[in-house]
Amino acid sequence: MTDAADQLPDDLASAHAMILAERAARRDAEALAARAQAVNSHSDALIARLRLEIEKLKRDIHGSRSERKARLLEQMELQLEELEADASEDELAAEMAARSSAVRAFERKRPSRKPFPEHLPRERVVLAAPSSCPCCGSAKLAKLGEDITETLEVIPRQWKVIQTVREKFSCRECEKITQPPAPFHVTPRGFAGPNLLAMILFEKFGQHQPLNRQSERYAREGIDLSLSTLADQVGACAAALKPVHALIEAHVLAAERLHGDDTTVPILARGKTDTGRIWTYVRDERPFGGQSPPAALYYASRDRRQEHPERHLKTFTGILQADAYGGYNPLFKVDRDPVPLTQALCWAHSRRKFFVLADIASNAKRGKNAAAISPVALEAVKRIDALFDIERDINGVAASERLQRRQKDSRPLVDELQAWLRSERTKLSRSSPVTEPIDYMLKRWDGFTSFLGDGRICLTNNAAERALRGFALGRKSWLFAGSDRGADRAAFMATLIMSAKLNDIDPQAWLADVLARIADMPVARLEELLPWNWSSSKVAAGCSIRLR
Repeated sequence: MTDAADQLPDDLASAHAMILAERAARRDAEALAARAQAVNSHSDALIARLRLEIEKLKRDIHGSRSERKARLLEQMELQLEELEADASEDELAAEMAARSSAVRAFERKRPSRKPFPEHLPRERVVLAAPSSCPCCGSAKLAKLGEDITETLEVIPRQWKVIQTVREKFSCRECEKITQPPAPFHVTPRGFAGPNLLAMILFEKFGQHQPLNRQSERYAREGIDLSLSTLADQVGACAAALKPVHALIEAHVLAAERLHGDDTTVPILARGKTDTGRIWTYVRDERPFGGQSPPAALYYASRDRRQEHPERHLKTFTGILQADAYGGYNPLFKVDRDPVPLTQALCWAHSRRKFFVLADIASNAKRGKNAAAISPVALEAVKRIDALFDIERDINGVAASERLQRRQKDSRPLVDELQAWLRSERTKLSRSSPVTEPIDYMLKRWDGFTSFLGDGRICLTNNAAERALRGFALGRKSWLFAGSDRGADRAAFMATLIMSAKLNDIDPQAWLADVLARIADMPVARLEELLPWNWSSSKVAAGCSIRLR
């Protein structure tokens, strides 16, 4: 029996009304879910902040100064940083969802903000007053007063407060009051200017300076910006920059060839840290003369299961240049939907295995503990280096020319190397150290030799390894990510910052300009804010900012 509620109307008008009602109900449900998420994130951040304050009070009262206690407080501060950013990001998402529904928007209760220090210089910016009443067109306007919006801004190591004055005028004819709109701030009811926000973001994600260290440095300069305040700005900026990140992501995944790699990132867990991963996929067509701008895309995960690269590259079709990690293997299967990827392995990775056994300089430093130099490994390094010499000559030329040169000069060397490796392998015992790098290459020979059939493929995966160098260096500063969402946010911001660096522009200057303009930028023109387009516009205007 069919329920009456499941019956569809017969006339078109009733069907349209039912569809509109269903859409309104769905929007309300999504807004309620976003509001609930914002409430939960706010509660988590509040609890973490109170716990941190209690622990600090306990330390002050009981006088504990142990190193373990100090590390515990640092861990709690990092957790608070991520939770505050989560709460701010969820609040904005709930506010956006509430705009198209009947659900009331959620507003976080923040502590009252302290007034800006009096010693900071004030720059008064008066918005132009209307010359006539926008209501009736009369020119008889009388000033009623003014509203001042103070924005904390930074000019390289010089702090100041910009007072944006919004004068009010009333019309003598119709008594209509007019006033310019308030200036845009990324954070709701915010106070930080775009240059300050860009500096906070770049210091944290580009220079690997955690927010608690930034807060301490600002305090020494006479500016009181707490950890939670800075984290609030980070979360809001991440929400505001999502459209730009989505465009970079689409640009990277539309490439013909990608470099892929991953590195470890400890992620905080209950009473320990998990060995998480940061994955990178780099689009760089400059080695084969491509015209598309380079860009890097990052993702984070708590483990290294193969499901992650499968999800990351679900829509990608082309060449994947990576190491021999088994998690990539499903991407190369013939039954992959939509099509299998082309595998290209890294010769620098295989060379490194031989070089360790043939490194004369390192062995000389070990003295009596030096291991014997393997003549087979030394010969393998020399043969591989001959291939690298050819690649240096054809770097940057068109793919067709690279392929032609490889067929002429590289293929004979590769064929000779394969025959020589097979011959030497038969002479070695299974316990010989050099058998491992030889087997590593011979078992994956098709992946190593794919560059001979496609001029777009590079001999190495160094582009991806360079893209991960920042995380390898940053681990010494921030030690671990405070949560899964914190790791995702680090990958999100690394995508923006590294893409700017690859296009030879200053990431901080670019972020400042994007944050200042993105609110008023139509969706159809968002591509103007991408690093490569932004650089071109700056050069055209004669005021480009280059990365030193």
